[in-house]
Amino acid sequence: MRSTPRVFALLATLGAGLGLAGCENMSPTQQNMGIGALGGGALGGIVGSFSGNAGLGALLGAGVGGAGGYLYSQSEQSRQPYGRNGGYRGNSRRQDMQQPRY
Repeated sequence: MRSTPRVFALLATLGAGLGLAGCENMSPTQQNMGIGALGGGALGGIVGSFSGNAGLGALLGAGVGGAGGYLYSQSEQSRQPYGRNGGYRGNSRRQDMQQPRY
């Protein structure tokens, strides 16, 4: 018979590996929201356990963390330059800013 801590450690490692593999095709905004929700849920569960309701604390923490991850991602996107050739976002080449060729 296997010991319970070994089985738990194996399942936790397998779950973490599958969870990280699932983030491969996510956008940066989705990744930031996931990280925020995971961290917020863990912290909320810890804080909630002191008051006797870890589940509610984890749920609220995950919601706040996900929202924080989204806001962080939007803040980072607004700091990016507007384009490769000085154009606006979505339009990397503006016709009126190009120099004439001689």
